Amino acid sequence: QVQLVESGGGSVQAGGSLRPFCEVSGFTSTSGAIGWFRLDPRQLREGVASISFRDGSTLYLSSVKGRFTISRDRTKNTVHLQMDSLKPEDASIYYCAAAHFADDSLHAGEYDDWGQGTRVTVST
Repeated sequence: QVQLVESGGGSVQAGGSLRPFCEVSGFTSTSGAIGWFRLDPRQLREGVASISFRDGSTLYLSSVKGRFTISRDRTKNTVHLQMDSLKPEDASIYYCAAAHFADDSLHAGEYDDWGQGTRVTVST
């Protein structure tokens, strides 16, 4: 059974940084992907970044490209999301998710398991 637990959200001023991470357990596939999502203003899950387990390739939402970096620590079974130059519009609940078959994707429908989320608040 795959379990995903997010930590490391918090409050920061605009321009600041946060580095939430996702602890992954029970995910034994050598393919698939881990993605980070957030709720958009319509409360729909918006793909922010993903990383492939097969080759480490990454995808980013255009509005975070150059500011966010997703990475994987194989020894600790964690996936981090380094968020720099945060903007008020980045504030949301951020979720970690696991896709068993998709190589990398920002489409929520391709993800099979989800964490409970961690809140990110960005103040002006």
